[in-house]
Amino acid sequence: MQWAAILLPDLALDAVRRSGVDPHAPIALIAGPPQRRSVQSCTATAAQAGIRSGQSLAAARALLPKLITVDYDAQRTDALRDLLVAWAYGYSGEVAVLAPDALVLEVGGSLNLFGPWSAFERRLRADLADLGVTHRIALAPLPRAACVFAHVADGFAVTGAMQAALRRVPLVQSRLPEDGLALLASMGLRRLGEIIDLPRAGLTRRCGVTFVERLDRLLGHVPDPLPLYRPPDRFEAKIEFEAELRSLEGLQFPLKRLIGDLCLFLFARDGGVDAIELAFLHDDCAPTTIVLRSPAPERDAAQWFGIARLRLERLTLPAPVAGVGLVARELPPFVPLARGLFDAGAAAALDWPQLVARLQARLGDGAVKTYLPAADHRPEAAFTTDASVSSRILTGPRPLWLLPRPIPLRDRAPHILAGPERIESGWWNGREACRDYYVLETSVGQRAWAFRPAGAIDGPWLLHGWFA
Repeated sequence: MQWAAILLPDLALDAVRRSGVDPHAPIALIAGPPQRRSVQSCTATAAQAGIRSGQSLAAARALLPKLITVDYDAQRTDALRDLLVAWAYGYSGEVAVLAPDALVLEVGGSLNLFGPWSAFERRLRADLADLGVTHRIALAPLPRAACVFAHVADGFAVTGAMQAALRRVPLVQSRLPEDGLALLASMGLRRLGEIIDLPRAGLTRRCGVTFVERLDRLLGHVPDPLPLYRPPDRFEAKIEFEAELRSLEGLQFPLKRLIGDLCLFLFARDGGVDAIELAFLHDDCAPTTIVLRSPAPERDAAQWFGIARLRLERLTLPAPVAGVGLVARELPPFVPLARGLFDAGAAAALDWPQLVARLQARLGDGAVKTYLPAADHRPEAAFTTDASVSSRILTGPRPLWLLPRPIPLRDRAPHILAGPERIESGWWNGREACRDYYVLETSVGQRAWAFRPAGAIDGPWLLHGWFA
């Protein structure tokens, strides 16, 4: 097996930057009680001005008055980590969170699909860069070893002689429990190789059972079962703003981010969605909720964002917006539209379901109707716009073009191709139909659908439709 480890050293800051804050601005995450607020982490721009982790908020503002401070939000950080795990599931069926700042995925079974590790790694990094996530990646036969290598050297990959590579790792970068590492450092030990061969009894007595167990899992001496990720049956995400937004134009960036995250999740689980619920949060009143719909399950971010923009044009908000939430409650299977192999023009054109979705977004759900088959033999009553009563029944051939009402067929000697099909229905609602339908070929070669009264063997034909 081959495991790729992805370290996320700035996950909390990345979650803030993805919410719309200028990524190049000096930003500091603040934590602690109100009387003792301190810097938890900061961007490189802030660090250049002297801002450091653990520094008091007052000292940080004295050094950099223009410092942007954001409260640390564990839920926002966890939400980004969950999104990254869902993204990784698109590359491997075995994905696990190994630590708050690390996730691992088994890639040995995926190399035949995504190419050799060098190409696979470039693909992972490109996706993470598009997501705006700082990362370090390494490859090793064991997940914990890959995590250590990623901590030591970004891009390190080892497929054999893993033990020899681990022996050279400094103890401070081994990701083993800190209390045990401090004790070993006080004894003059500096490399992981210096403790690998130590007697386990003495090492356990000095550093504890947990330390030795973590060491043996790192080396692969004991089983290391990991809780593997399984995709949930719904998607939910939210972005809260530092300041309220009063214009609809300002909502486009967070909406694009939320929809992009949803479609990333759908691609990873190979699914789609046909309804998205958007909630615009207000401080002084109830949220404004709208539902975006698609006639067929869809997972194209550009398509869903186009629908959202059309709905925003018709939306009136009762108050400024403090945040935006997105929920997809049902995730039906996604079936891509079949296209011709060399059909170059189809990619630029809107599919029929996409066109319907955009018309509904522009005009309203009630302005666009879809005709569905109804369980009625009478042609004039065989269609409905109510999906709840739609049902199919077995019938004879039906024409593509049905006339608004039957008219006399102006052909003296049509040729009968099929029929009769007798329809006797509608007696219960006063619109009874007793007809014998035939498929006819006219003297000029047209295919017509016409009828006579039930049981009649001659007389004029009444035309009811044309076959294509």
